[in-house]
Amino acid sequence: MEDRILKMKNKSQRSEVRGQRSEVLWSVVPWSAVRALFPLLVLVGTAVAQTPPASKTQSSANAAVTNALSATPASLSGYVADDKYKLRAGDKVSLQILEDRDLPKSLLVTDSGELDAPYLGRVAAADKTCKQLAAELKAQLEKEYYYRATVIIALDAANKHLGRIYVWGQVRNQGPIDIAVNENLTAGRAILRAGGFGDFANKKKVKVVRGGGAGTDAAGKQSFELNMVEILEEGKTDKDLLLQPDDFIIVPSRLINF
Repeated sequence: MEDRILKMKNKSQRSEVRGQRSEVLWSVVPWSAVRALFPLLVLVGTAVAQTPPASKTQSSANAAVTNALSATPASLSGYVADDKYKLRAGDKVSLQILEDRDLPKSLLVTDSGELDAPYLGRVAAADKTCKQLAAELKAQLEKEYYYRATVIIALDAANKHLGRIYVWGQVRNQGPIDIAVNENLTAGRAILRAGGFGDFANKKKVKVVRGGGAGTDAAGKQSFELNMVEILEEGKTDKDLLLQPDDFIIVPSRLINF
């Protein structure tokens, strides 16, 4: 009985001590301060509730990086370098160095057979396939500028003209004439395209001069003499000459006797 009475006294003493502590706490912290902090506590709780789990954010970021990496080789795997068509003056090509991460650059093969390559300047391109040219540029770039260079060259638009021939002398319209691709242009047809003979043309002594290309000396040139009276007026077309790019047709003047 006495033990129960002692326990009841201890409980009442503990409750009195707790009451005294709470009164001290509320006396130290004013109610106005608690009321001012209440909105801040609400905002913190809302932000914590809206924050997504860290694992989901990390997984989505990893997925984006994986997709970006997988897309890079896919664009290269579909590329097949052209190893048949040989570039000519007037062709348009696109050139891209994958390590630069830039868009392809459009380049034009000039009349001299060159194109302006990045870092390297003018390089010879005529009579080379895209595959050959890409391999040459790769080797040159890796000598000075890159540890490893991945060069892609593709033909955008082929020149519709195979080249030019030049008509000079006693014709109506002197100057260059374009040869279309797959066109069989002969000397007789070229003269007709130039407007025909002039009034003082020597039709029996038409000369075609053919060189071996740029830089060819006089010893490497060929000369053909054609009688256009037989070819054009008598119909002996088998004696006509099939022209090649850079051929010169010279129509001389005939002697006039007074």
